[in-house]
Amino acid sequence: MFLHFGKGRQHAARLYSDWFRKGHVRDSVLWAEPQALSLVEKMIGAVDFSLPQMSALREEGGTVKFLLKFPDGLESESVLIPMEAGTTICLSSQVGCKMGCAFCETGKMGLIRHLNCEEIVQQVFWARQVLGKEVRNIVFMGMGEPFDNYDAVMQAVAVLTDMGGLGFGPSRITISTSGRVDAIRRMTKEADPALNLAVSVNAPTNEIRNRIMPVNRQWDMAELKTAMQEYCSHPRREILAEYVLMKGINDSMECADTLAEYLRGLKVKLNLIPYNPQTRDRFAPPDEAQREAFLQRMREHGYQTLLRGTKGRQIMAACGQLGNAGLRRELIASSSTIIKQL
Repeated sequence: MFLHFGKGRQHAARLYSDWFRKGHVRDSVLWAEPQALSLVEKMIGAVDFSLPQMSALREEGGTVKFLLKFPDGLESESVLIPMEAGTTICLSSQVGCKMGCAFCETGKMGLIRHLNCEEIVQQVFWARQVLGKEVRNIVFMGMGEPFDNYDAVMQAVAVLTDMGGLGFGPSRITISTSGRVDAIRRMTKEADPALNLAVSVNAPTNEIRNRIMPVNRQWDMAELKTAMQEYCSHPRREILAEYVLMKGINDSMECADTLAEYLRGLKVKLNLIPYNPQTRDRFAPPDEAQREAFLQRMREHGYQTLLRGTKGRQIMAACGQLGNAGLRRELIASSSTIIKQL
């Protein structure tokens, strides 16, 4: 493209940097030369700098959920979460999800489609350049199973960490998986050791995990632990183990003791997440006393354990709440109507 306009790699790199860091290219010092404005206009006309439209923005107590609508009419949901160390953005990697976790709103949608690299990165660009948020950390914990869309997610990570562009350090990015063992092993071999991995464990036994996470029927907890051990073999790596607390399902002291034994030998931090309401609830969160008891029991077992505070629950922006469960039914109905008309 730049060769076509008589410019080379250095100019291409400068335009790339200006776009990601400033959100525009028209006032770049790169163009301080004769006939510069004409060249800029040609470049802007030849390259697609358009962004998806924001279809909704909701806020609750500093937590912001925004929806971006893509040309095919589908939307991603992203959440900006104020933290002590700065704003964290929760990214989606798919529209819907096929993993079917029973405690997750997105899982009720089924998988509608993957997001491509551009659509993933646009979520961060929107937050920074359009909404003006100082995003410090990135977590792939929105709609979708990131490892079900591995190549696009890792390409997006490469763009996000490119020091010529957005410039996030790999240690500022966390990818969460429901337990795709094959992709954990691939990440172990391929990814920068500073890139963080979170694993949704959510149960102390196969019996319980099979009930709430269908992925466990393909890769059970023994296989998952082996993959996590391989990942943790690098001295710079540890895992964030995520555990959604559900009343009467996985919140007993017996569950805590069994979970502690399961995690033994792994370099992990444990993040406890009280279950958040869905459009149709199958579960309930434990009361405060039970949550605290579980937290203290895990700490007694020697694990660094945090109890995640609830943010954005009223705007359906909390963990497990993203997604439009009725969208898949609407798309199927629309497709059926079109087929009948043919």
